[in-house]
Amino acid sequence: MSKPVRQRRPEDRPDEILDAALAEFTEAGFAGAKVEDIARRAGVSKGTIYLYFDTKEAMLKALVEQSAGRIAQGAAALIEAGAARDPVQTYRSVFRMVLTAMSDPDISAAPRLVLSEAARFPELARYYRERVIQIGIGALKRLLETGAQSGVFRKVDLVAAERVLAGPAVAHLMLSTVFALPGDPRPDPARLADQITDIVLYGLTPRTDRP
Repeated sequence: MSKPVRQRRPEDRPDEILDAALAEFTEAGFAGAKVEDIARRAGVSKGTIYLYFDTKEAMLKALVEQSAGRIAQGAAALIEAGAARDPVQTYRSVFRMVLTAMSDPDISAAPRLVLSEAARFPELARYYRERVIQIGIGALKRLLETGAQSGVFRKVDLVAAERVLAGPAVAHLMLSTVFALPGDPRPDPARLADQITDIVLYGLTPRTDRP
């Protein structure tokens, strides 16, 4: 008895196209990727691609929304829920979530691609800033302000503090992907996040008030 042919559901097609697009972007580069090659990877016609996505830029933007966009929204939600109750633990939870997510190659692929192509495609850079960076930075600003109002954090320059708090996530992405070398250690993301959080919150000098 022959096996039934697996039917592809139309609702799955956008995700299949995006998976193919990410593979093609990663292999050929964003500029070098061709829609017909993405269609071939996805097993659809070139015309089918355009039913869902007008351009390659639209595909990459959708990939950003699926990865870094969701991370930024998740971080903002955690901060909204926990900042007033416990700013320190909220930052720990947010940073652990972000670092763990960015350690997943499937999630970090689109942000890494945008970082590598941003100079050549400023529209993509602008989109990433609006849909990811500004959401994340805005949430961190609210966390800092809430912590300062409650006396948990001291008042600091917000622009500098935002970069200090967000910087380790960017550094982790770059060091674990773009600049990764064979044999580099692969630390546990949650443990690494906690260690970085301690350094960010308490600095490098001994403190008598450290919990």
